[in-house]
Amino acid sequence: MSSVYLRRQHRKRILFLVGFLLFVLYWFVGGLSDAEGSTAEEWKEQSRLNTVRRGLELKDYKFFLDNKELRILSGAMHYFRIVPEYWLDRLTRMKAAGLNTVETYVPWNLHEEIHGEFVFTGMLDIRRFVAIAEKVGLLVILRPGPFICSEWEFGGLPSWLLRDPQMDVRSTYRPFMDAARSYMRSLISELEDMQYQYGGPIIAMQIENEYGSYSDDVNYMQELKNIMTDSGVIEILFTSDNKHGLQPGRVPGVFMTTNFKNTNEGGRMFDKLHELQPGKPLMVMEFWSGWFDHWEEKHHTMSLEEYASAVEYILQQGSSINLYMFHGGTNFGFLNGANTEPYLPTVTSYDYDSPLSEAGDVTDKFMMTRQLFAPLNNRFTLPPIPHNPTKAAYGERTRFFHQEFSFSIVLTFQVIQSHHIVSMEMLDINRHGGQSFGFIVYSKRGAQGMKMDKKLMLKGTVRDRAQVLCDDQEISVVDWKKSDQTVVIPKGVKTIDIVVENLGRVNYASKSSNHLNEQRKGLSTPVYLDGKPLLMWDIYPLELKPAFIRGAMASKNWENFQNHKSLGPGMYRTALFIDSEPHDTFLHMKGWKKGVVFVNSFNLGRYWDVGPQETLYVPAPLLVRGANEVVIFELHQPGVSVQFLESPILG
Repeated sequence: MSSVYLRRQHRKRILFLVGFLLFVLYWFVGGLSDAEGSTAEEWKEQSRLNTVRRGLELKDYKFFLDNKELRILSGAMHYFRIVPEYWLDRLTRMKAAGLNTVETYVPWNLHEEIHGEFVFTGMLDIRRFVAIAEKVGLLVILRPGPFICSEWEFGGLPSWLLRDPQMDVRSTYRPFMDAARSYMRSLISELEDMQYQYGGPIIAMQIENEYGSYSDDVNYMQELKNIMTDSGVIEILFTSDNKHGLQPGRVPGVFMTTNFKNTNEGGRMFDKLHELQPGKPLMVMEFWSGWFDHWEEKHHTMSLEEYASAVEYILQQGSSINLYMFHGGTNFGFLNGANTEPYLPTVTSYDYDSPLSEAGDVTDKFMMTRQLFAPLNNRFTLPPIPHNPTKAAYGERTRFFHQEFSFSIVLTFQVIQSHHIVSMEMLDINRHGGQSFGFIVYSKRGAQGMKMDKKLMLKGTVRDRAQVLCDDQEISVVDWKKSDQTVVIPKGVKTIDIVVENLGRVNYASKSSNHLNEQRKGLSTPVYLDGKPLLMWDIYPLELKPAFIRGAMASKNWENFQNHKSLGPGMYRTALFIDSEPHDTFLHMKGWKKGVVFVNSFNLGRYWDVGPQETLYVPAPLLVRGANEVVIFELHQPGVSVQFLESPILG
């Protein structure tokens, strides 16, 4: 009998004893005789301490919770894509649409961005998010990974895994499993007592994510299951797979759910589920309510008619449903993922054309959802439909200060001298875990001027997009679309900088392609000058974290900027003055080429003139009354102004 099992049984006995003693004490001090003076919430809490709850059960093609039939009407909402100040608002809107459950992924690469340092505070305070969901009256489904896909950087895996040259993610490779076990134990210890049978709202947890589309290693999935149960999970476990992975992703004894977008796919998936697990209820873990966007592609939407038809079909089959997404949110910072074959990076907005917009607005899909779910909510009084959050158009800003790129990279204070070119992940920073996000600069500075033109070759494939600078001026852009690219270096050049951007690690791939294990960013193969390898580099990890931005703001290198013809990376700053309570707004980067924007040191994400997205969402909690500092890291050519609009332009 394991020590974990004994601890769990001991904890149950203690909880029961404490509840019984509190009940007796409450009775004898006259609490029951003064029940009129107790609030409903106090009585509910007291009752919960003295009630044994039955978790989610599967029988007769239905779900039961506390022996009562339950149709799960769920929506996906990711706490890490929403500023915490809006969690209550967004969850309340979900409840008003007629949903009874919220589903969220958990991103390992944020909770353990630095190996061994677990973070569960601020925007990552998942315990608070779950507690707010419970307060609103929602049950919770957790999808903790370790891999989550989700159009999220590296599918939620931390990049420090790739320091191991032999790394084989999503497999029983021992270093990966050891890291995954450490993460799962830490996460579950944060949430163990919030499971339904312990009095909390968490009714189910997922094992991995769409694993059948990646591989069919049942030993890997079984080991993850054991890790979760040994760490304290007592609620039902499930898998979810699309049409390609339903059967290969199976785990003996684990409930299967499915993912799809239309009724044609849905009918086939339902038939397969009935065949593979007869007598079990149907659950669409991901009904795709819209779709996400890649740079250089069109903006994706799903018509209201198509959405309504598919949801109605799912409900008519007696199935439970999770709307993916109900509220998409935003890929703030550098956290967008990418698809592959070919490589396609995802945009900053994760609006997803979902029932609740990126900024929390009620849409026609929201109203349709409430209408479709109404027959299943006829015993309940739903909250009123909320008004949309107030938006503001703060107008145009045309005055900027500028800081040269050479000053910016010096501010990193982390120059690394290396004999050879190395990728981001192999840098000896962040507790020997390498660099996860942002840009990396490979620099040969202060050399004697070249007497003639030279040919610079970037061997292999750039990950993902590189600017070659000569004496701080851009002479070429090299990207992932071609390998072994050559650039002519003009004579007289004294410094060469290669600025490489990680545009987002792949979040979806098959095991046979091995793409996930090849997501090392920057340059990983030699750079040649006239056929000879260049050695002895200064490398700058340009992570652009808040501390760096604050340091840049405090720098004395800012100059009034008027020449808008500059070509090459640089930092630009302006100020937004607000003389009343701040409201949500949208920053329009028209006329700018490509870069990243920070508001009061918070990374809003990337912009790029290739579209489709043209504006960046600025939530009101990031703003203050008075002066708001706006810093832009532009890679190529600045515009003449920025505008703050009251509506988004997503393409």
